[in-house]
Amino acid sequence: MLNYLIVFFWSMVPLVELRGAIPIAYYIKENNDPTFNIYLAYLVIAIGNMLPVPFIFFFARKVLEWGKDKPIIGGFFTFCLEKGEKGGKKLTAKAGRGLFLALLLFVGIPLPGTGAWTGTLAASILDMDFKSSVLAVILGVALAGIIMTVASLLGVSILT
Repeated sequence: MLNYLIVFFWSMVPLVELRGAIPIAYYIKENNDPTFNIYLAYLVIAIGNMLPVPFIFFFARKVLEWGKDKPIIGGFFTFCLEKGEKGGKKLTAKAGRGLFLALLLFVGIPLPGTGAWTGTLAASILDMDFKSSVLAVILGVALAGIIMTVASLLGVSILT
């Protein structure tokens, strides 16, 4: 049970998310716990990765707006908002009607700085509707899961 909690919480950490939790699950399976069910771990990891999404979508922009004029955090919050809006406008101009697919691929390609957290924040800043944003993020998380599973099976590891 502890090993499932470990991968669950790792999948919720920004920048680590699913793309870091899957290799951790394989490491646990191979080195610590031969009874560890990797398929159950996938489900736990996907749930953990998606759990913060509604909170990010509905509250992250409000928190950034609230904090942009605060003395210590204001500069960083303003930077995040400006960067998000600028990037969002650029993405919208390039993607046009393909914004859903662009968000899906942004979340799904497992590179540093991309993932459910960043993708959901971008969707919020772009004022995308909640349902299509969540669907794009879910499909992106699934794509990232497939890519990370193949990478883990081929021996590509972030742990060694």
